[in-house]
Amino acid sequence: MEIKDIKPGSFVELHTKNGDFQCTILESPKPEIILVKLNSGYNIGIREEDILDVKIKKNEPLGKVPKLLKIIKKESKKEINNLPKIVLIATGGTISSRLDTKTGAVKWLTNPDELLKVYPELLNIVQIEKIEVPFMKASENMSFSDWSKIAEVAEKYLNDTKIDGIIVTHGTDFLGYSAAALSFAFRSLNKPVVLTYSQRSSDRASSDARLNLICAAKAASSEIAEVMLVGHANSSDDFCYALPGTKVRKMHASRRDTFRPINSTPLAKIWPDKIEIMKEYKTKDKGKKVKVFPKFSDKVALIKFYPGQDPEILEHYLSEGYKGLVIEMSGLGHVLTGEAKNNWLPKLKKVIKSGMIVCAAPQTLYGKLDPLIYSAGREVMNTGVIYLKDMLPETAFVKLGWIIGNFGNKDKNKVKLEMLKNISGEFNPKISEKEFLN
Repeated sequence: MEIKDIKPGSFVELHTKNGDFQCTILESPKPEIILVKLNSGYNIGIREEDILDVKIKKNEPLGKVPKLLKIIKKESKKEINNLPKIVLIATGGTISSRLDTKTGAVKWLTNPDELLKVYPELLNIVQIEKIEVPFMKASENMSFSDWSKIAEVAEKYLNDTKIDGIIVTHGTDFLGYSAAALSFAFRSLNKPVVLTYSQRSSDRASSDARLNLICAAKAASSEIAEVMLVGHANSSDDFCYALPGTKVRKMHASRRDTFRPINSTPLAKIWPDKIEIMKEYKTKDKGKKVKVFPKFSDKVALIKFYPGQDPEILEHYLSEGYKGLVIEMSGLGHVLTGEAKNNWLPKLKKVIKSGMIVCAAPQTLYGKLDPLIYSAGREVMNTGVIYLKDMLPETAFVKLGWIIGNFGNKDKNKVKLEMLKNISGEFNPKISEKEFLN
């Protein structure tokens, strides 16, 4: 058989003038170029004339995956009934994608059940009682309303005593925002709510989805009744961390262990066969009723202050009807003041007097704001800015939107009290040395 007759999606071993490759055949735009995807995940083009030999490992594209119930039939009913019952909420992202043999890129799974086909080990750990798909989006395309949808879908299962926990699969880039949103949306949380991800699609040999999903299943069936993000703890396939939903951030573009705790430590280390608890946590209580406050105002914004910045940006948000702002200030909480051309103090006073809620969060991420050390900080604080100590800027942004969305912004003192209340572990009263670059 000639190489050009092999179907896109077939897995082959190529012997070429430039070396040997195990790869997947892709659909090529040029007949003289054979486009392939290597096991590393990279695509390369090979001239047909440079191919010396080809051995077919699998001469067919990946086909449609059986429905969930067909997969489960492989397990005995008794064994299934003894496993923890989990609901999987799929929202998109790389973990919900697979190779497109035409383009070499990835596309959404046509059926989330396909994850269970690729990773059948999950069915030895938990019973997937239900798969919900409220939407399929890249995380940068999500908005306030999407956080509400996830919370509303999860609510009925949190208050179903037959369900042990929930897994939410999600894109990585803005996963920290969704983790914070769910942390605030659920009051009196009674079960684990676990968000997980992958940096590489599930059909890539180097995918991190396998370990992340298995460890997420362990976390979702544990006694830890927290909103947590579960993913690789290092670049190897050793174990995962369970990280608190309000103190986590993506810190690397492509590493498997991209998520790190900020001003915090992990809740637990998780292996496929065990969990090691690392700090105090809220305990599961399936009989407790969860209260859900799923609303988020879309009239809040996150601004990063930079040297020389014109404070006119505050006027823009005021004129557009925004109700709240979070400003990423310097490490201690400063912006332009004094004799500077673009002194921010007059504009801050104006927008706050007009009813806008303005909060400060640290650009440094680590450590906490302290406006009392220098006069510049005290001047900013005296305008009415709310200083949010060590809270992550994105967590502050989500929390402000949640408070205004559910309780309004007319009572500024109430908003301030709520913003300074440690609702979901967003503040760390005592930051230790081990919590820096953990």
